Amino acid sequence: MKRLDQLTLKQMRALSAVVDEGTISAAADRLGLTGPAIHSQLKSLEDIIGAPLLIREGRERNTPTAQGQAILDAYSELRAAMARALHRINALNSGLEGSVVLGVVSTGKYFAPRIVAQLHKELPGIEVILKVGNRQEILAALEKRELDICIMGRPPRAPQVDARPLAQHPHILIASADHPLAQKDLILREDLFEQKFVVREPGSGTRILATRFLDETGTAQKVSVVEMSSNETIKQAVIYGLGIALISAHTVADELRSGRLIALPCHGLPIYRTWYILSRADQRLSATAEKVRDWAISHAAELLPDLKDLKNTGHTG
Repeated sequence: MKRLDQLTLKQMRALSAVVDEGTISAAADRLGLTGPAIHSQLKSLEDIIGAPLLIREGRERNTPTAQGQAILDAYSELRAAMARALHRINALNSGLEGSVVLGVVSTGKYFAPRIVAQLHKELPGIEVILKVGNRQEILAALEKRELDICIMGRPPRAPQVDARPLAQHPHILIASADHPLAQKDLILREDLFEQKFVVREPGSGTRILATRFLDETGTAQKVSVVEMSSNETIKQAVIYGLGIALISAHTVADELRSGRLIALPCHGLPIYRTWYILSRADQRLSATAEKVRDWAISHAAELLPDLKDLKNTGHTG
């Protein structure tokens, strides 16, 4: 047999049409070709195969030889494979299939798995690869083009990004249920004097916000600070009475509902920031990444923790 790459779909299509229609002339009519063109394609195919492909049975019938049937079977499989490929291409072009790398700052890890799980249910053809890190780590990954889209608070100055609002992001002051401040109806600035604040590491968005809050209330020089490396350790430290903390309400929704933590009613709180979903401005998103971004924006209200019932815990939003 000659080289495989000499076979063409046109040759196999001509063979299939002759077998289906019975004659070369009928096959030519179906395909919009001339009889000699069909004959030439069959002759080329027989030369490649090295054997006859058709048995002539009367004037109106051409049946395949064993070799011809093998080609027809292969052609049928090729058509099915191409149909599947085109279906997948259409899905990719419409954003219904493919993979997306989603970066989320660590404060968002409490709702990010819900986003991935719900996406899997509603858009099962899309694989979402979730990467969680602190703000500096997510920005570094964005800089290296390791992320398609990411969720964070304040958009960075560099690299330039296309940032779209996702949802409000309230920050509250939390304490343990038996903390001395827990019994007060309203926390005044002087009530914060001599308090111990549990804060995130430098560079964290939550740390930046806590520092700004202490500066704006004039208490920065009057409180002591204990640094923790994650929101989870901050929650545990506050639960066990180590201090109080300014933290994202989305990270402590469950603890507030269970009573393990309370939100202290304080002037100027909650501080409302915004969650953004963003991508590099100089990086064109795939249709799949656009689909995930737009889906997340339209479903944000149901994906983030419900904070409406937190007013009974001191939350004053």
